[in-house]
Amino acid sequence: MRRALPALAALTAGVLLTTGCTQPAETGTDEEAGIGAGPVQNQLSIATGGTAGVYYPIGGALSGIIGDNLDGQSGSVEATGASVENIRLIGSGSAHLAIVQGDAADQAANGTAAFEGDQVRTYSLAVLYPNVFHAVTLDSIAQDKGYECFSDVVGSRYSVGDVGSGNEATTTQVFASLEIAGTEIEIDQLGYAETASALQNGQLDAGSWVVGEGHAGITELGTTDDLHIIPMCEEEQSAIVNGYGGYTEHVIEAGTYPGVDEDVPTIAVWNALVVGGSFNEDQAYEITKAMFENVQAVLDVYAPAEEYLVPETIANSPVPVHPGALRYYEEIGVEIPEDLRP
Repeated sequence: MRRALPALAALTAGVLLTTGCTQPAETGTDEEAGIGAGPVQNQLSIATGGTAGVYYPIGGALSGIIGDNLDGQSGSVEATGASVENIRLIGSGSAHLAIVQGDAADQAANGTAAFEGDQVRTYSLAVLYPNVFHAVTLDSIAQDKGYECFSDVVGSRYSVGDVGSGNEATTTQVFASLEIAGTEIEIDQLGYAETASALQNGQLDAGSWVVGEGHAGITELGTTDDLHIIPMCEEEQSAIVNGYGGYTEHVIEAGTYPGVDEDVPTIAVWNALVVGGSFNEDQAYEITKAMFENVQAVLDVYAPAEEYLVPETIANSPVPVHPGALRYYEEIGVEIPEDLRP
């Protein structure tokens, strides 16, 4: 294990603050005004992710559910850099709903990592499905570099994900938990498609995909090139799960991707649909209720969420549950842990 991660953390925070999003003040005023006390928003902006990812079509499904089931309300889907940017958009009032990774929401609530000194509190309407950490490379590169455990990427050219994404936030936290310093890796900040191209062109050694299992981009890469997913060894999993971010151990089963013929141990983080504290309570109730009563629309665009996208999954929320959503869950008999009550 290695020293802490000041260089990478500084890089990440510095780049994120130049993304052009309005920087929100700490949202303590939500509590002062009363959580859920804001006005009804008839035109809802839904912050998602890149158009090639999973967040974007899920946002489209949610937009359709809102338009079809809530009188006078509509949703517009916004393509973004994903979780970190989405939380900033919620904090600034530029978005009303957002899909985010739980670790980014936790960091924002506690003012850590990219949100140091810039706390943003969000509240969950629902927990959707887990994102799985994939450390992706090609088999030829893995053999050349000797990638047997994740920490072997030290000294490599590594993409931590797009600027402002949950992918970047998770990778940064993983490095920090493993005490891998940013100076020990040649960092690139690329989206998924760019990471795949860079691997194929010999411009990169490995990169993170923090995505739902069975991601189309990884599958596509595996159909054209010999794919290798770098495993996390037992002590690495333990260090990450016992650190910050609310991660859980996970195994990518053999056969999930072309050419991946053995189980790959790794970690996972839950995705949540979140809003700001001032989001109207009745509207939050109606959206949560409509989503679960029309959940097939979401499953039609992302079938792997089926086993997770049930009301009881709210127990995995990284942040407190919004009062409107809480009312829905209590109405249908789902218990909400005390620490998740607003």
